[in-house]
Formats: sequence, structure tokens, C-alpha cells
Amino acid sequence: MKLPCTVLALTLVAVAVPALANQHTEHKADTPPAGAPAMGGPEMEAMMKAMTPGEEHKHLAMMAGDWTFTNHFWMAPGQPPTESTGTMHGEMTLGGRYLQTTWTGNMMGQPFEGHGTDAFNNVSKKYESTWVDNMGTGIMYGTGTCEGTTCKSSSEAWDPMSGKKITMRSQVTWSGDSSFKMEMWGPGPDGKDMKMMEIVAKKK
Repeated sequence: MKLPCTVLALTLVAVAVPALANQHTEHKADTPPAGAPAMGGPEMEAMMKAMTPGEEHKHLAMMAGDWTFTNHFWMAPGQPPTESTGTMHGEMTLGGRYLQTTWTGNMMGQPFEGHGTDAFNNVSKKYESTWVDNMGTGIMYGTGTCEGTTCKSSSEAWDPMSGKKITMRSQVTWSGDSSFKMEMWGPGPDGKDMKMMEIVAKKK
């Protein structure tokens, strides 16, 4: 029987901790076990910088809370968009390091639910995101940057119509702290870039 990755990882941690504890008792406090990687001043400083939330994480926290939104979705250029409404709940997790959002509403007459995780990677200096929803079975990955009140990102996902991986770009524009507009562009039916979606959200 194969264990889920999370269960397997936790099992390995449970096995490793007592072993490390035993090694610790066999060595002096200032002497690492044989073969252990060095963790001196520069290494520890780099690790602390990588794990410490900063101003970019405060920017992510702007989306925390409860929101209502109106969504316009275009299927093809020149056609009128479909309109729907919904709600979004966002919260910062793991000590203010990640933003997790849950979007609910309807799309094309079907109940819709999507989950996003957004981060700022202190090492890559990029905003990173993942997205899943009940309109598919894949994970969308994205990276981006922010400047002032505008954030731009590029994402990759598998297109169910063509069966190919496509690249989409999005932009979030803030109007104060309680309203933002999210726009997304991607390849249309003719393969050319087109605006696919626009969401206007307001904080409750």
C-alpha cells in the first residue's frame, strides 16, 4: 500500500526526530554530528532572510478578509461577456507568509469554487501563486511582480479544449485598500491574445 506524500513525509519526520535526538546526546552542543551540513553565521543569516515575512507579504495581506465580486468572462473576441457574481475570503497563514483565498460563485450557469495560494519568495524575489478550481483537475502555476498599485503575472495551465499547455497573463490594479480589478488575457479560439476575464472586487 502506498502512503500519501504528506503521510509519508510526516512518518519520516517522526522517525528522524528521535534519531537526531540520540545523536545530539552523543555529541557536544557545539559539535555537529558527523556528515551534518555546516550552518554558520552566513548560512543562518541567509536562512533567516528567506523565512522572514517583509513588506511584500504585507502587500499580500491586503486581500485578507471578505469580499464580493462581479465577474465578466469572454469566450471569443467580439462576443458579449457572461456576467456572474460571488464572494471571496482571504486569510494569511503560517505566520503571515502565505495568502490563501477561496472564491465561490457561479460561472456559465454552474456553481464555481476556486482556491488560490499566493506568496512572495524572498529568495527568487518573485510573487508566486497556485490555483485550483472545480472547473478542472489541474494546477495553475504563476509568477509575477508588483509596482505601486499594479501587479502583473504570467501563468501556465493546460487548456482542456486543445489539450496543450498555454500561457496566460493577468494584472491586478488596486483602487485604495478596499477595491481591486483583476484582468486576465490568454489565447482565444484563433490563437491570438484576447481578454478573457475581468473581476471587480470590493471589500465587505
